[in-house]
Amino acid sequence: MDDSSWSRAFPAELTPKELAWRLGCSRRDFLRGAAGLALGSALVSASPFVRGDVATKKRKVIVVTFGGGARDQETFAPQGQENIPHLMNELIPQSSFFTQVVNEGILGHYVATASLATGVYETLNNFSSLPPQHPTVFEYYRKDLNRRASDAWVVAPSNGFNRIGESDYRTYGQGLGAQVVLPKHLLTAAMSGTTTDYEHLLRDNYETPLYTPQLGGSEFELQQLEGILKLSVDDFKAHARTLSSPDELSMYIARQLLLKESPGLLWITMHDIDIAHAGAYSLYIEGIRRTDRLCAELWKTVQSLPEYAGNTTMFILPDFGRDADQDSGGNGFQHHRTGDAASRTTWMMAVGAGVREGVVYDRRIQSTDLVPTLGAMLGFSPSLSQGKPIPELL
Repeated sequence: MDDSSWSRAFPAELTPKELAWRLGCSRRDFLRGAAGLALGSALVSASPFVRGDVATKKRKVIVVTFGGGARDQETFAPQGQENIPHLMNELIPQSSFFTQVVNEGILGHYVATASLATGVYETLNNFSSLPPQHPTVFEYYRKDLNRRASDAWVVAPSNGFNRIGESDYRTYGQGLGAQVVLPKHLLTAAMSGTTTDYEHLLRDNYETPLYTPQLGGSEFELQQLEGILKLSVDDFKAHARTLSSPDELSMYIARQLLLKESPGLLWITMHDIDIAHAGAYSLYIEGIRRTDRLCAELWKTVQSLPEYAGNTTMFILPDFGRDADQDSGGNGFQHHRTGDAASRTTWMMAVGAGVREGVVYDRRIQSTDLVPTLGAMLGFSPSLSQGKPIPELL
């Protein structure tokens, strides 16, 4: 869809809700034609979710944020599908796909991810080293289900995410959060201050490059490299040298966690797409294509592991989108400043255990609905979240 076609399909006089609805319908129609998905509203059969204590205890969940925000023009519009071949040809046909996931909160990557993880639209300063204000999905999961610290992990791309694993809602209880791995921080520690050959993996914040938060909270310590991931510092550095982006480094760490710790709840935040803030369209497209590939590779890894195959549900969703080209207050693909429908209306796919395959749903849901849905799936109660469970997944 070129600029003129976009303007005809999404005229400026539409309200934000009308624009969001049209975006969802556009994704629905495209996926029904290109990927052969059925319209979910026509299905009335029970969910394939297997219930019972044994099934719930074995159930594992992986959440991947398609982080940085990508527009339909470069993904789900007809001319964008070449950038997401793995989603289109491998994952979407196996998934339940939700075309209209609306983020009504602050459009900053850390605060938006915190909102996804709490089920509440957080109001944090996006550029601050602060924990979420409300209990996280990791705290609900560990407290209600009596799970060990090693059963909940976050792999985050930026040092600014070092506090994402546990809230400061002290009346809920301390020490119940996820362990947070910051691969770039880990690499810096392994290099002992030397960044030769690794600088392309260590850029930390594309939107505000001067922001370098003081690390704190539950960041991963270097001495745990061998104890948990069973990697020597030399092996880690040698493998990192072969990688081309921070997200590839994050995915490498995530695979090690799957192999060594087999967590029941793993959250991976991708971030390469946010290179768009630099204004280079080619790097933005490269980030989309890489994220597409890494999501598919992760799912193949999950399906190959006995601890995960057949009992794992993986969710993939953006934190938010990016500005539309025709909005005079924005910079198109480069930023997400206007709060328009294109930057707020995203999508989500669920694949794996308990998911109807090849189905598209176009009703409006909130990004805060993720945590209550995970609670209903796994058997914990996210009592302070504001979203609602998604019935199509239960």
